[in-house]
Amino acid sequence: MMIDQYLDATLMGLVEGLTEFLPVSSTGHLIMLDELLGFQGPPGKVFEVVIQLGAILAICVVYFQRLWRVATGLKDDPGARRFVRAVLIAFLPAMVLGAGLHGIIKTLLFNPTVVSIALIVGGIAILLVERLIPVARYHQIENFSAPLALKIGFCQCLALVPGVSRSGASILGALLMGVDRKAAAEFSFFLAVPTMAGATVYDLYKNWSLMSLDSGLLILVGFVTAFIAAALVVKTLVDFVGRYGFAPFGWYRIAIGTGMLAFLYL
Repeated sequence: MMIDQYLDATLMGLVEGLTEFLPVSSTGHLIMLDELLGFQGPPGKVFEVVIQLGAILAICVVYFQRLWRVATGLKDDPGARRFVRAVLIAFLPAMVLGAGLHGIIKTLLFNPTVVSIALIVGGIAILLVERLIPVARYHQIENFSAPLALKIGFCQCLALVPGVSRSGASILGALLMGVDRKAAAEFSFFLAVPTMAGATVYDLYKNWSLMSLDSGLLILVGFVTAFIAAALVVKTLVDFVGRYGFAPFGWYRIAIGTGMLAFLYL
């Protein structure tokens, strides 16, 4: 039984890493995979949240040089300060709403039906936004204004509904506000760091008394697998989006959401 659980945890980590930074909803995929595998992870859906930190660590590794330049330039570089300001301001709405609605979201919305519908609706939204994108005015995160960052942060809050996609919501919002594809994708990467780190700490705090050694080992397996898979995705996503746009992800969302609804109800 434990071997099966570790294999399931590995598969869950792989799916998390592959989908975290794509506009397809990693949380939604994990909820659907839970349903298909019958995965019995740690209570409170803490596994699904904490392994996302493995994907976030991949961002810190892949973009280490850029993040280091920002960190060391805070004293003298206005661009570095604007970078940090934009990320922190965009993070605030999700932090406040996520903490306030945490229990309701976990209880009412973490189910495959909600995820499937959100995937389909989000897929349609991606296809529409791809047709409505205005001429890009922002090409560097270092040039984001505080109001622009805050608006993107509120867009990210749509992803409190599982299946919407945190990266998808922030990317589409940024595109509609005149951010180019590359900068929108990269900003969603960096915005994920405080957002998912905060969600992980909060979930561990709420469920710490329910954790066990076996739970910790399952999470570690998923964490490491997610890190490796996410590192591969991050290195290729920006180039893929620059060449093909986001429409392929829209069609994928519609297909996977429709397929899951068929599995559940037919």
